[in-house]
Amino acid sequence: MKPANAARSAPLLDSNQIEQIVNVFEQKYFNTFAVQTKQVPTDLEGVASWLTRLSKQSQKYWKGKHQQFEPSVQSMQRMLDQHPALRYEVEKMIVEGLYVHEHYAQEEPYCIETLNDLLIALNYIITRAPEFQPQINHSAFPMSGLFVYMMYTPSGRRVFVNELFNEHLRKILNAWCRYLDSKDSLSVINAGPTGWLNPMSWKQNSLDQFVTEKMIATDPKHWTFTSFNDFFHRQIISICRPIDGIGNDRVIVSANDGTLYRIARNVQREDQFYLKNQNYSLVNMLDDSPYVDQFVGGDVVQSFLSGHDYHRWRSPISGKVVDQRVIPGFMFSELASEGFDDSAGTKSQAYEANVNTRGLVFIQSDDPSIGLVCVMPIGITEVSSVGINVKDGQHVEKGQELGWFSYGGSSLCLIFQSGVISQFTVPEPLEGTDYENGPFIRVNAQIAIAKGS
Repeated sequence: MKPANAARSAPLLDSNQIEQIVNVFEQKYFNTFAVQTKQVPTDLEGVASWLTRLSKQSQKYWKGKHQQFEPSVQSMQRMLDQHPALRYEVEKMIVEGLYVHEHYAQEEPYCIETLNDLLIALNYIITRAPEFQPQINHSAFPMSGLFVYMMYTPSGRRVFVNELFNEHLRKILNAWCRYLDSKDSLSVINAGPTGWLNPMSWKQNSLDQFVTEKMIATDPKHWTFTSFNDFFHRQIISICRPIDGIGNDRVIVSANDGTLYRIARNVQREDQFYLKNQNYSLVNMLDDSPYVDQFVGGDVVQSFLSGHDYHRWRSPISGKVVDQRVIPGFMFSELASEGFDDSAGTKSQAYEANVNTRGLVFIQSDDPSIGLVCVMPIGITEVSSVGINVKDGQHVEKGQELGWFSYGGSSLCLIFQSGVISQFTVPEPLEGTDYENGPFIRVNAQIAIAKGS
């Protein structure tokens, strides 16, 4: 049955295809760990209501005040006009998402039913900063909310790994990042009901670890923050993150705050990372760099950074930066075998370590027995731009800042050579543990002991 508000010109599916999409979506969603443990609702009404509000707001904004696409959205529109096969896949993805929405929220008039509706919604998102609305699903991550249905549809899985689509989506996200770096984005950095400095945000984002009395006294309105991104990757008060094992090279520390996602031993040069177990494939992770073979048989530690976590990352060892770069990659691709992911991709973190936009910082340890270590920050959703603030040849101390994530979901891998780690001193997550409920790790705190000379 065709949804009541589906566009007549949109490519349609037959009844068997619709039933298959909805059944697989439902089966996978309700069997996820987060749903089974009641950490997310057992229905999708919250997501559906949010999507309805977004689509209505974007349409109202478009009709009332703004009827010209931003340059990055215009570029996406032109590209799709020039590539009809890809345009068809995007349009089909939208309709498939519409069927999912209609199945779970028939009373909610989901307005994103055409390509133009999607472009209007994208245009709306990148011209404003997210408000603090902790009771509303996806309010803090609107791009993830916009794509959450589409990512798990058959056409969506093809679209979000298409290089041309990703190239133009990256332009849109970069334009949004520039806005979030600007002073205009300060409209949500205040202590008002939807501001990120209000008492509820203070508690949820542990702002007592980031904000000093001097900052508040100097700038009572914005607390000296200069933009939304400046708030997002705010600097922590140093006493809150002391460095473990100063002077002891065998003590390896965490590069970031977050929850431990996985510890993998004996990682292979090449492996099948797109299967359910999400193996690490070094040649893919490290972009076939000349350092790949040095890490074969080694260890990978991966952790997840939520929106509440400290989003700067630091060196786990002391040593010399021998190479650093950012590798462009996917942004909203997720592994189909993981099932529907209401978080828009965070259940596919090991897969994303192989294919997503990521940074590579190779550090040659001062201790020859530790050798080369790679710090690999990974963007998962939204903007998630990776900023690196060290240069080739620079010496860094353990605990020294290497870079930061701008707004968005993030993950980070530490990659060690074979035989370097004597033991990890953080508990490995139990199988089936939700990505947000693994053991917490603290930047600069010990996570491993090296064997040493």
